[in-house]
Amino acid sequence: MMVFNAILLAASLCADCFAVSACSSVKLSSLEWKKILPISLAFGLIHSLLLFLGWFFSDFFVGYVEKFAGAIGFLLLLYVGGGMIIEAVKGEMEPRDLNGLKNVIVGGIATSIDAFAVGVSLTCIHYTASRMIYPVAVISFCSWAISIAGLVAGIRAA
Repeated sequence: MMVFNAILLAASLCADCFAVSACSSVKLSSLEWKKILPISLAFGLIHSLLLFLGWFFSDFFVGYVEKFAGAIGFLLLLYVGGGMIIEAVKGEMEPRDLNGLKNVIVGGIATSIDAFAVGVSLTCIHYTASRMIYPVAVISFCSWAISIAGLVAGIRAA
């Protein structure tokens, strides 16, 4: 049952990896595996790392951030939504560039913030270190695989 739950969790968390990979890959010049594999590997590693870090630091976040969770959520959504509205009004909507390590890391973290939150929530349902092996491994693999699919789809669509 844990493997099935990990697969469902991975499927829900990896959808944003596909979207970012597909949309950002239009800036990549060609279908080169030497570019695709490191980008997708970085997405998979960052996704699983943030899931684990969310689980590992959950006591801190539940204890201290819980008091301000509503305000933090509001400010994050305001920042992201406001930025999207400003880009749309200015007409500056360009795909994010995945050329360069910095851009890949920023893209990986942007797609993995929800994985961090899920890691925090897994503590609430008493996931121990040994139970975290399945979600971390499956999410890492799924993020890697779906990022490859997104990159290939985006490059071919461009």
